[in-house]
Amino acid sequence: MSVDLATVKRVAHLARIAVTEEDAARMEGELNAILGFVEQLSEVDVEGVEPMTSVTPMAMKKRDDVVTDGAKAEDIVANAPDSTGSFFVVPKVVE
Repeated sequence: MSVDLATVKRVAHLARIAVTEEDAARMEGELNAILGFVEQLSEVDVEGVEPMTSVTPMAMKKRDDVVTDGAKAEDIVANAPDSTGSFFVVPKVVE
């Protein structure tokens, strides 16, 4: 894939970046070099290579998943206009 001067100007316009003719010409070469490097990556044989998230093996720190009621039900309904026990009372909206 190759980027031409018109594409550089269009991308700059879409990104709301003001570029001069000189900058656009320089950016054309830089973008083509970047795209060339990315194309080289597609040539690498990755068959049998497991995807990884880090270069060093590590385990994520996890907390125990314990289900609780939060022990805050009374605090939550304390400011409600109408409640019964730990539930909100609302007017019926469907008949």
